[in-house]
Amino acid sequence: MSQIDDIKNKLDVVEVIREYVPLKAVGANFQAPCPFHNEKTPSFVVSPDKQIWHCFGCGKGGDIFSFIMERDGMSFPEAKRYLADKAGIVLEYENKETYNKRNRLLDILELSTKYFEHCLKSNIGEKARNYLHKRGLSDDEIKYWRLGYSPDSWNSLHNFLKARPLQGQKYTDEEIFAAGLLSKKEGSSSRYYDRFRDRIMFPINNTNGKVVAFTARISPEKEADSKMGKYINSPQTELYDKSRLLFALDKAKGDIKDLDSAIVVEGQMDAISCHNHDIRNVVASSGTSLTKDQVNILKRYSNRVALVFDMDDAGQLAADRGIKECLSSGMEVKIITLPSGKDPDESLKNNPDELNRGVEMAISKNEDDFEEHYSKSIENAKSVLEYNFEKLSQGLDLDILENKKKVRDGMFEMISYISDKTEQGFWLRKISEDLDFAEVDVREEFLRRYPGGNKVEKNYNNTKSGYNKSSFNSEEGNAINNEKVRKVKTREEKLTELFLSILLKQSSLIEYSNKNIEANVLIGSEYKKFYNILIIHYNKSGSFQYEDLKVELEKEGFSQDILRELSLLAEKEYYDLDPNDLKKQLMDIIIELKKFNRQHQTKKIYKEIEEAEKN
Repeated sequence: MSQIDDIKNKLDVVEVIREYVPLKAVGANFQAPCPFHNEKTPSFVVSPDKQIWHCFGCGKGGDIFSFIMERDGMSFPEAKRYLADKAGIVLEYENKETYNKRNRLLDILELSTKYFEHCLKSNIGEKARNYLHKRGLSDDEIKYWRLGYSPDSWNSLHNFLKARPLQGQKYTDEEIFAAGLLSKKEGSSSRYYDRFRDRIMFPINNTNGKVVAFTARISPEKEADSKMGKYINSPQTELYDKSRLLFALDKAKGDIKDLDSAIVVEGQMDAISCHNHDIRNVVASSGTSLTKDQVNILKRYSNRVALVFDMDDAGQLAADRGIKECLSSGMEVKIITLPSGKDPDESLKNNPDELNRGVEMAISKNEDDFEEHYSKSIENAKSVLEYNFEKLSQGLDLDILENKKKVRDGMFEMISYISDKTEQGFWLRKISEDLDFAEVDVREEFLRRYPGGNKVEKNYNNTKSGYNKSSFNSEEGNAINNEKVRKVKTREEKLTELFLSILLKQSSLIEYSNKNIEANVLIGSEYKKFYNILIIHYNKSGSFQYEDLKVELEKEGFSQDILRELSLLAEKEYYDLDPNDLKKQLMDIIIELKKFNRQHQTKKIYKEIEEAEKN
């Protein structure tokens, strides 16, 4: 038995999905509105018996692995590790020593978070607590974000952790240091002291919500005199790589998927303020420009992003770098400017409607009007190229040729990062009009500088998730690409599917169907072949199990999509019918399918007669 099977055996698909979706028992199965598309009538079905799920609206489905991959935007290896942790299984590629080491580091960071939380609530954290209250945070919001305070001491956290765990092997200096919580005294290999002292602590979580690092803000009364930075972060550790994490993503990922848009701000307080004002699809880059890895992580949840960076020089530089990373990854980018404040936190205090309007425009999709979608300035949310044009031309007299060329060259560089040729063409035409250049000259000059039309080689998968799901086979959790176009089915196709689904629900009816309808009456060569395999399999054993039939179908080259969808279709449509009523339903379907077949045969005969008369 593979480790994938071990994980499936230990985790129930209903319980895993129920953490994300409010499931309602319907017969032997569960139903809910699909979490992957908007719908009024529930078409999302989960089978505890078969341990599968399927949505009859968007066509997505699979097992617990494919659900976690789709809902949380994980790759298969990430979903495997997440579910293995949930099931308490050590993966084969992680030896127990490495697995235990990683878990002990996570435990140390979790204990440290609780310690900092306790200190903030105590007398020693009063000034830090007052500061957070002045910043507009309530006690409930402080608790939700698990904010804390590190005492003004060289060893308070160190001593606390050295006495833990209360049972079992105590944490060593080396482990606490490896978690990024201690520093070493220069010239000594054994003298450790607390890395964070007299600071407000912001826990940084991974996408699964586990604390892996901290950002620490200096105590407000020391801010003016301190030689240390206003904010310091945990060093890079086995668990924490700053370039691969986004603050608040664990809390924002669901809203990013639901709204199909991510808002990126610079600082943790910016992100916290946005969430506290019910703008919940917000993450923070933690004071740096977006990295390629961070952009790829965002692409798992949405291909659309809006950047809200500080109005100072450093913020604008970070915005420019982030823009280029997003464009070169094929993302749709917008910029939200904040005239009422230098950052989102300040803007929300001065004029909360300003950021709300910008966010509304950033997440809207005005695809009916190309020009409005890409260029028109509405409130303070702008497309990235419009923002760039305004910034480049600010303070310049565009009647002067040199200034025009300067703006043109700056626009060329940004346009070169766009992968979509249609959008490139729109902007080249737009800047030729705005700068009063001939469009043909602008296009020729652009292609002379960027012969391929792009500054950087594009190497990305043009999907929202950022990875090719179809690269995972059935041995890897049935994580297949279900994002197919859902064509409108004919009445015959629907009847064929219902016919087969009833046989899968009640296999005793296969004998009756075999005597009363032949495979060629069904619509679709794939379904005809499916029916024949079903009869052969039933005749061999007198019944069938879902997993056994799945193996037979895989041998014949069938996708697991077909069996999963057909197996759950009858459960959805006929869950309340007893065996006799189900047989009556089958008989009615057979009659109607035969009627369609006779019509086809009649048309075929007429056509043959017409051909014969012509000859």
